[in-house]
Amino acid sequence: MRKLTYYIACTIDGFIGDPEGDATSMYKFVDAEYLEFMNSEYPETVPAQAREMLGIDAENKRFDTVVQGKLSYQLALDIGVTSPYGHLREFVASRSLAESPHPDVELIADDLVGRVRELKAEDGPLDIWLCGGSTIAGELIEEIDELVIKTYPQVYGTGMPMFGAGFEPRDFELGDVRAFENGVLVRTYTRKR
Repeated sequence: MRKLTYYIACTIDGFIGDPEGDATSMYKFVDAEYLEFMNSEYPETVPAQAREMLGIDAENKRFDTVVQGKLSYQLALDIGVTSPYGHLREFVASRSLAESPHPDVELIADDLVGRVRELKAEDGPLDIWLCGGSTIAGELIEEIDELVIKTYPQVYGTGMPMFGAGFEPRDFELGDVRAFENGVLVRTYTRKR
């Protein structure tokens, strides 16, 4: 069975963006050391257009499928990109889009959990990347097998939480931790079932 990995950037206090979801204040921590690590360890998470600019031609290392919410996908649509991760199978959870803007982007309007369970049950050596955001992570919280949290040295105080879900403790076990000189931490957690 394939894993669903929530690979996400957040502040020290657990927010993935301001109250509207904007996380551009975190971009200032993307320096050469950190970028080199991310591009070598998670090359498939770099959008297709940026891969070309950065000269990334690496094969998919961890994921072959991406699932994202409409708000995350909207960031690409706003700049005229209808298939931001064309090197992956793309799924967008949306009840507001009537039809997909791109033939290779599959919309999931109903039964998101059921569709993700189907994807996890498929055979294959690579896993599924949950790209974000808060609402979709909250809906899929019971399906998440792994967390890769890129924590930036900022405190928002308020904003969009990592999980838009009600209170219920769920346990994860800490795996790898990578600290960077710029203060960023990349932590990996595995779901305790």
